[in-house]
Amino acid sequence: MADDRAQDGKGTGAKGPLGDLVKAESMIQLAIALPAGCLIGWLIGAWLDKHFHQSWISIAGIVLGAIAGFVQIFTTAARFLKNSK
Repeated sequence: MADDRAQDGKGTGAKGPLGDLVKAESMIQLAIALPAGCLIGWLIGAWLDKHFHQSWISIAGIVLGAIAGFVQIFTTAARFLKNSK
């Protein structure tokens, strides 16, 4: 993840075009986190389903992936709100 602190040591964040780019990158992370977590959880769960001849592990993978996606969304949003003040 990009370090949003300015080089002056105050942690105020970058200004200008670079700051806008960092904000855009954070918003893209928010948009991708939940679907990516669900997809990765489903893929791992489907592989485990085939390996262990079960049918419920892929559902658990989707749920765990969604939880991981929400955690990523909340941490990214909190960091973005903290840096924008």
